[in-house]
Amino acid sequence: MNTILVGNAPCSWGSLEFDGLEGKPVPWERMLDELAATGYTGTELGDWGYLPTDPEVLHAALAQRSVALVGAFVPVRLKDAPAHAEGAAAAVKVARLLAAVHDRARAVHPPFLVLADDNGTDPERTRNAGRVGSGLGLTPAQWGTFVDGVNRVATEVREQTGLRTVFHHHCAGYVETPDEIGELLQRTDPELLGLVFDTGHHLFGSGANDPAMGLAGLERFADRIHYVHLKDCSPAIAARARAEGWDYFTAVRHGVFCELGRGAVDFPGVVAWLRQRGYHGWALVEQDVLPGLGSPRASAQRNREYLHSIGL
Repeated sequence: MNTILVGNAPCSWGSLEFDGLEGKPVPWERMLDELAATGYTGTELGDWGYLPTDPEVLHAALAQRSVALVGAFVPVRLKDAPAHAEGAAAAVKVARLLAAVHDRARAVHPPFLVLADDNGTDPERTRNAGRVGSGLGLTPAQWGTFVDGVNRVATEVREQTGLRTVFHHHCAGYVETPDEIGELLQRTDPELLGLVFDTGHHLFGSGANDPAMGLAGLERFADRIHYVHLKDCSPAIAARARAEGWDYFTAVRHGVFCELGRGAVDFPGVVAWLRQRGYHGWALVEQDVLPGLGSPRASAQRNREYLHSIGL
């Protein structure tokens, strides 16, 4: 019988990977306490240095709360060849921590290195998140450089730690739209790179508010999906962001990624699809909350209750 395990992420408590954001995330001890208390059994690492980076300390903190380490998000400037070496080194550093904690926990599911573009750093892509046209994409030569970086990171992570790399498509980065996801997967080896399918980023990045987009994306990329992020997208806020020309951070600040069940993602359909495909692994809730804003614990509780209501 397939088993879908449910976790939540530090970004739901204000630990986002972007530089220059005002405010501070919830302290990590409180984040883990609230995550466990609201019914989740897994988490990601968050920004390097948010959770402890000593394997023994981190393992003890997670084990005390019966929480597994599911993965870690690592952004790399993949379009820029000179940044690849530094990006691969950062990814391997993170992967070594993941592997060390996994060895101590002896969990069934090894954690993933979640690779992404250095999202939110290119002004044009950030300004046009959620409405990216064909003229804003990578050129063939740039795609070659981008894929070289992906391959280098995934290869070094596998060779030095034995962990698998999954790519996170993400708004305000160079792999945002469904066609950009397809292009990346077509240019990479399935044995080397998988995909973390993010329901909210896929919907917002599609440029539409059609709930059917999620199932279409799951079907299109089914053979590469090894991990799932559950994120919702508010159709009203997404439409306003497109109409008023908001950049990515303004859309997030206004709550484009809302609590689960309040947006346009068809989560009952997503869960049914995962069960039909025999998905066995983690589904991680993400509700991006800017540091110091929102009510993370209350939102986490409502998100977990919503997933319970649809059988997850």
